Amino acid sequence: MNRIAILSTAILLTIAGQVSAADKGASVTRGRTLFMTSGCYHCHGTQGQGSGSATRLTPKPMPAEGIAQFIRSSGTRMPAYSADVLNDRDVADIAAYLASVLAAKSPDAIPALKDLKPTL
Repeated sequence: MNRIAILSTAILLTIAGQVSAADKGASVTRGRTLFMTSGCYHCHGTQGQGSGSATRLTPKPMPAEGIAQFIRSSGTRMPAYSADVLNDRDVADIAAYLASVLAAKSPDAIPALKDLKPTL
């Protein structure tokens, strides 16, 4: 019985750590909407997975404060987003969305891919 309680607690703490921004009142749902409507997905992909033109944001994104600092003066090809465009709450919500995205499974963890053997 104690093992179940310990395992349950460990799982809950892991989940809580992944969405710590949500604990501060940030909204994952609103963050996803902002990520899409602000155009972030055009370069970073719909789940922050990155693309040829932009870096990967997930899993383990930087904290909201770091995101805000970067997007307000990126110094890269990415356009800057002032606090008038994306305020601190907006950035916190986007960070909560990014923190909610789980890492992709390894190909070996996917049965259909694990069984594929390259042919030469």
